[in-house]
Amino acid sequence: MTRENPSRPSGLGPLEPGTRQRAQLSIRIADIAWTALSVVAALWVVLAAVDAVRGTGSWAYCAVALVLLAIGLTMRLRAVRRRDQM
Repeated sequence: MTRENPSRPSGLGPLEPGTRQRAQLSIRIADIAWTALSVVAALWVVLAAVDAVRGTGSWAYCAVALVLLAIGLTMRLRAVRRRDQM
């Protein structure tokens, strides 16, 4: 009669200090945050442009949204490049 050894835990969990996943966690969170900001800014650009074309909104809101979108996309690209360097 043979016994199967139950799998033993490896000591460190996936997010314990010193693991690769823990080191990449802050980069992943920043990646998600800049992506979310870019999506919200893009939606704001579209809605502001539609309102400005209809005459119910101002072009200033569209310009501010475009600036924020450019900042968000720039930071998103930098985050991707930083992640590739690690």
